[in-house]
Formats: sequence, structure tokens, C-alpha cells
Amino acid sequence: MEKKPPKEGGFDLRQTFQAFRYRDFRLMWLGAFTSTTGTWMQTVAQSWLVLTLTGSAFYLGLTSFMAELPIILFTLVGGVIADRIDRRKLLLSSQYVQMGCAFTLTALVYFGWIRIWHFLALVFVAGTAQAFGGPAYQALIPGLVKKEDVPNAIALNSIQFNLARVVGPLLAGIAMASVGPVICFGLNGLSFTAVIASLYWIHATFKPGKTTESVLTGIVEGFAFVRSKGALWQLTVLGFIGTFCGIPMITLLPLFARDVFKLGPRGYSVMMACSGVGSVAGALIYASLSRIQKRGKFTLWVQATLAVLLISFAFSGNLFLSLAMLVASGACLISLFASITSLVQLSVVEEVRGRVMSIFMLAFRGGMPLGSLTAGFLANRYSASMALATVALLLLGTALGFLFSGSRVKEL
Repeated sequence: MEKKPPKEGGFDLRQTFQAFRYRDFRLMWLGAFTSTTGTWMQTVAQSWLVLTLTGSAFYLGLTSFMAELPIILFTLVGGVIADRIDRRKLLLSSQYVQMGCAFTLTALVYFGWIRIWHFLALVFVAGTAQAFGGPAYQALIPGLVKKEDVPNAIALNSIQFNLARVVGPLLAGIAMASVGPVICFGLNGLSFTAVIASLYWIHATFKPGKTTESVLTGIVEGFAFVRSKGALWQLTVLGFIGTFCGIPMITLLPLFARDVFKLGPRGYSVMMACSGVGSVAGALIYASLSRIQKRGKFTLWVQATLAVLLISFAFSGNLFLSLAMLVASGACLISLFASITSLVQLSVVEEVRGRVMSIFMLAFRGGMPLGSLTAGFLANRYSASMALATVALLLLGTALGFLFSGSRVKEL
């Protein structure tokens, strides 16, 4: 009997893991998952150690700001380079630099030499490597699958990132309680070998055409393409607002764990893991929405729902209710990010993909340090609850503004 095609706009669970049928995507996914798990182990240990060393919410925000600042400074240049050289070689260079930073932190913590300025300097260097490797990675993913499977590949890529958010913090909590934070930094350094190996093994490549244009001209061409696609500007704004207002939830979790719920490192890692569990669930749901209609309106309603959940979490004093909210908000956060990124990727041609994605990353990743710094300042001056509620109100207002205006995003 002939199988009926799935209904337009409905769920299709058969499509959830469609992108795994491609060998190169599987290799990149496994390598990235291993490396990202190590990165989350370091993030948890780093946040707790910074709070222990300084006792300041401001330094928590400042460390996140310094890690993301290079995205603002260098990502546009990284996008031009990603369109002009072999993207795999650019990615490999980025991974080697980040590995070196992780092993340097391992040595500093192990010998007891670590100071706050070491964290600030090394996260800046690692962030610089990400600023050049990020556009290349984003531009490489669509080349690993067919065009119709790009949204699914983006959703599955989000799953590896957020599955690592579950595994990484749990491993970090166990490691910090039994050995200490130094093991988290060391394992992160080793984890980069997985993604480096996958980059050597994949077949997909990008051969750019020769050009004598300057880097500045390349950047201008990227902005010109984005301007020619009206909805891309609005998606870029949504990407910035989403990270500016959504990421502070992660940045401020150590404060909620320590000051609101009186938890230690293991309790904090459980809270991080709950957010990660929700993100994995959200990515799986989004991956199943292969034929959803009106993806733009879906994105805006998810953003509004996320804002309500963040406000509720900010003022909840019940641990179990808060953990449930972390799961739900994690699902909304990753669905929001995956949906916006999919819409951007589907609007780009290969010749300018690196540059367009670098512009999007400038907004998307740029919102992270600015949001973290703002939330850290507000939390230090008032409270973590007031800080999170403030950025969540901005998130809600933006979503409602796009929904009830003539925005082009609603038409996508």
C-alpha cells in the first residue's frame, strides 16, 4: 500500500533524524557533541570558580562579556575569510587555539596560580578563535545535507549542543565534587581532538572563487545582500533580542542556585542540566516540524512564551517548580534559536553564506555578552530576580510588537 505523505504543517516524527542519513553530518555531529560537552564542563567550573574567587555577580557577567566580545569585534572579518578560503582549514585553526586556551587554564588552576584576569584574558583569546571559526562552521553545515534537510540539520545541531548542556554540567558537578574544577578544564582540552578528527574525515568542502576585493568590500557586499532581503534584517534583530534577553538566565543561574535556593556546585549543575533537558526536547520537537507553515509566526509566539516563563522563574521560590520552568524555558529557547537560524540559512546563497552568517552571528552572538553584562550589573545593584525579569519584559515586548505590526517575519 502506498504511504500517505505527511500533512502540511503537522508533526512528522519520521523526519526527526533525517540529517543523520548523511555521513559527513554524522561525523561533524559526533565531533561537535564531544567538544561541546567539554566546553560545558569548563563553563560550569569556570562560573563557579569565578564566583568563588571574586564573590561578585558583576565578574560573572564580565567573564561572559569578555568571552563574547571578540564576536562583536572580529566576526565580520571571519565571515569574509570563510567565503575566501577552505572552511575546514579555518575551523581547524580555531579548534587548535581553543584547545590551547583550555590546557593553559588547566595548568593555572592545577598549580594554584589562577587569578580573575587569567580568566578574562583566556576567554577573550578563545572567543577570538570562535569569531573566525563560527561563520565557517555555520556556512559548512548546509553543505553537509540537501537543501530540504537544512532546517532538520540545524535542529539536530541544536540537539548536540543542548544534549551536551545536560551531560556536561552533570559530569562537571560530579568532577568538581570528587576531584575539583581542574579536571573540567583538562577534559575540555582533550575534547577538541574529537571535532578536529571529524574535520579531517569529512568529504564536504568549499572551493571559493578567486577575488582581489578587499575585506571591507566583502563586508559591504554581505550587508548589501542582507538589505536586499527585507526579512533578514528583522530576523537579525530577533536574533539579537533573543540572546540578549534569553542567555542571562544561564549567566545568573549560579546566583539563583547559591542565594535563592541555597545550593552548592552539584545543585547548580542540576539546574543547568534541567535547562539542557528542555533544550533537547525543544530541538526534537522542532526537528519534527519539517512541514510547518507560517514558521515566522511560530517563532514569535515561542519568544512570547519564553518571556513569560522567564518572568515566572525569576519570582518563583519553589525549587521543584523552578526546575520545571527551567525545562520549559530551555525548550522554548532552543526552538526560538533554531527557528530563526533556519529562516536565515534558507534565505542565503552559497557565495555569500559566510558573510551573511557572520552578520547574523554578530547580532546573535553579540547579544550574549551585552545581555550577560547588563544582567550582571542589574543583579549586583538590585537582585538576580529583578535583573532576569527586566530583560524578559523586553523579550515579551519585542515579540508582541512583531506579532501585532506589519513585520515581514510573520509572512515567512
